[in-house]
Amino acid sequence: MVSIADLKRISSYEWEIPVSYRADMRVPVRIFASETLLKDVTRDKSLEQAVNVCALPGLVGSVKVMPDMHQGYGFPIGGVAATRYPEGVISPGGIGYDINCGVRLLGSRISYQEGKSYLEELATALNQFCPSGVGIGGHHRLTSRDVEDVCRKGSRWAKENGFATDQDLRRTEDGGQLQGADPRFLSPRALKRGMGQVGSLGAGNHFIEIDLVSKVFDQKAARAMGLYEGDLALQIHCGSRGLGHQVCSDYVKSLQSAVIKYGIELPDRELVCAPMDSPEGEAYLAAMACAANYAFANRQVLSHYAREAFESVLAGRVKDWHLHLVYDVAHNIGKIETHQIDGNSMEVCVHRKGATRAFGPGLEELPSEYKKIGQPVLVPGSMGTSSWVLRGTSEAMARSFGSSCHGAGRVMSRTQAKKTIRGEDLLKALKKDGITIRAGSMAGLAEEAPAAYKDVDEVVETVTRAGITAKVAQLKPLVVIKG
Repeated sequence: MVSIADLKRISSYEWEIPVSYRADMRVPVRIFASETLLKDVTRDKSLEQAVNVCALPGLVGSVKVMPDMHQGYGFPIGGVAATRYPEGVISPGGIGYDINCGVRLLGSRISYQEGKSYLEELATALNQFCPSGVGIGGHHRLTSRDVEDVCRKGSRWAKENGFATDQDLRRTEDGGQLQGADPRFLSPRALKRGMGQVGSLGAGNHFIEIDLVSKVFDQKAARAMGLYEGDLALQIHCGSRGLGHQVCSDYVKSLQSAVIKYGIELPDRELVCAPMDSPEGEAYLAAMACAANYAFANRQVLSHYAREAFESVLAGRVKDWHLHLVYDVAHNIGKIETHQIDGNSMEVCVHRKGATRAFGPGLEELPSEYKKIGQPVLVPGSMGTSSWVLRGTSEAMARSFGSSCHGAGRVMSRTQAKKTIRGEDLLKALKKDGITIRAGSMAGLAEEAPAAYKDVDEVVETVTRAGITAKVAQLKPLVVIKG
């Protein structure tokens, strides 16, 4: 078990587990954390998992771990690892079961003063327009052929069907369409699970939230994003639903034989993987891209219905009820990107699991309006705490493969949370704090209690002090919709 004594201090917010820690490590581990957050890390096996990741073939640089880290499947959640493309490996555990789980933020010019008397109505309307819950489907029942189209086109499918604007696509990571998607590599079960769930939220930690832009730290960046102190904003957090889960399940199982075939030795069978230039690796990459595109489309369709919910309540009552997309970014994904490694430009596959892309200023991948400031980085809190809008930095490109944290990070398992916290008591406490909740169940609410998570403000302080992001705005929750 890795202990704090095993870590080498790089700075107040960065630590290292050197390659000398264990004989099979190909690269070191770099950890972004404050001393306070490090204490939480030793409660689980997240650091041990990060060391295990260091044994994967083709790794370059170092394995990065963000301050919201906690134990996951194979990889720690909050983990970032880059493998040389195409001969390095791709590992489903480094992306996760909810492929392209991510966050999108929509801004408005609705002031809190204008909107506060309508929050209860908006909560009810969002709950009606945006289906949520375990196994719950969306408004549209698709054919298998339709699902294949969604998987190829992502947000472009949504635009073709009237659910998106050109600006929506421009302000979505990769334009909402990951290249290389090929539905031939999806199982019939995955396609079937995708037929009824486009435009649905799901359950667990997924949510829709109306927020108040409570404080702006960077006026120039906030203006570029259309965020103004005192106005309302909307967050949507969800992923690829059953289709993405099935893709991960299918390939975790099928790649077991690839590990044997290619003679890959692993310290943990949950790190199952395959070389990207092998038939098995190419198949997973194509299927993963399909699930990523499904998730982009899913969040886009949810945005469409959230806009309809706002219109149904606010049209004719407030001057401007429209919601504009600030940005949509994934935090469970594998991306082929070019990074500087030891002074050399190198094409790599960046595994981000519970980590957000945080590209700095000047990069061609960013929308024109964000090239001067850097990419928006969206960091949701838990139901009763702040969420944050950050921006990526040049330091992130140099030190973290252009990556940052993705949320608060759990300190309590869902089972433990349900044993410790009563949903009814939490509901009363949140209501007392002025937060309106719509939840599918009290047990589900308890699982996602703020007490089950780290301090998101401390997490954000860490990544900003470390220099891999900069603060733009703080958001305060007003309405939370959960499955």
